[in-house]
Amino acid sequence: MSRRPIELTPDLMLRAYRAGMFPMAEGRDDPRLYWLDPEQRGVIPLDDFHLPRRLQRTVLAGPYRVTADTAFARVIGECAAPGPGRPDTWINAQIQALFTALHHQGHAHSVEAWAEDGTLVGGLYGVAVGAAFFGESMFSRARDASKVALVHLVARLRLGGYQLLDAQFQTSHLAQFGTQEISRAEYKRRLTQATATPAPFPAAPDAAALEAEIRALRA
Repeated sequence: MSRRPIELTPDLMLRAYRAGMFPMAEGRDDPRLYWLDPEQRGVIPLDDFHLPRRLQRTVLAGPYRVTADTAFARVIGECAAPGPGRPDTWINAQIQALFTALHHQGHAHSVEAWAEDGTLVGGLYGVAVGAAFFGESMFSRARDASKVALVHLVARLRLGGYQLLDAQFQTSHLAQFGTQEISRAEYKRRLTQATATPAPFPAAPDAAALEAEIRALRA
């Protein structure tokens, strides 16, 4: 009996996220995808996000214009592209296509940071399921641009009533924001509760409410 390969669809991707798994490729040019379900999971606590005072001043000073869901394809393209100290990435063509489809369906979102001249200099993207947001990747072409995008993401998620911000892995870069490592069992307990809770993604929230949330974040 011959076996057919399973077609990877946006719906199957959402089911995998609800089960605690996420896809990666070995490299940009590798057509294969692997499902990961780590024993230790990195999560960024929304109620105890650590915002360094210098970065808070930078965000509030507004060196970048920050938007959400206005340039998803460009953001994921920049995240997939090689950069300084990063000759290759895990985002292959299939991942780009699947996440772009999820974005068109309203499940994947991006946050963009723009320079004064209109250049896209930083951003991030991820998937939302219920009150859980699964951060996938970020990029920066100017100082603090990706960090500013992350702060804006956290503020938006807090406004939307989100319960879980999944960072996948703990890294030295994310540790400064209070990222925690939790067990697979604890992650899935939180995941079950969060994905069962409806929560809108506030792509264009009230400016005053957004600023208030950013000011409420503490070092």
